[in-house]
Amino acid sequence: MRRIHISDIDDLGHAAAEFAALTNEHRIFTFYGEMGAGKTTFISALARHLGVDSGEANSPSFAIVNEYTAADGETIYHFDLYRLDNEAEAYDIGVDDYFDSGSLCLIEWPERLGSLLPDDAVRVDIRVNDDNSRDLIVS
Repeated sequence: MRRIHISDIDDLGHAAAEFAALTNEHRIFTFYGEMGAGKTTFISALARHLGVDSGEANSPSFAIVNEYTAADGETIYHFDLYRLDNEAEAYDIGVDDYFDSGSLCLIEWPERLGSLLPDDAVRVDIRVNDDNSRDLIVS
């Protein structure tokens, strides 16, 4: 388990840099946290750190999945599954094909995937502290 502390918005870049090292070893990351915890904000900061154009990395709430291209040419898929009602809808959008692609997959609201969630996915919990700072718990 690894803990990354974000005390304020200025820490996002540092936290994204620290987290990016994990993307060399793992391809699928799931982000858990309450609404407003900062899942999209952190994923956008991570995408920018990986060289995605800052105007491109945003919430895929309505599209379900956004595709970005990192500076090194790598494809990054950013999922926001909040609007899915069940596992069958995730299957219908082809999540298994995305996961099998070998590309980096960053998934918000992964609990909507049910049994489709790969066993090797890295879990990231974003916790909001009393002082409004955040802890990212990577396990």
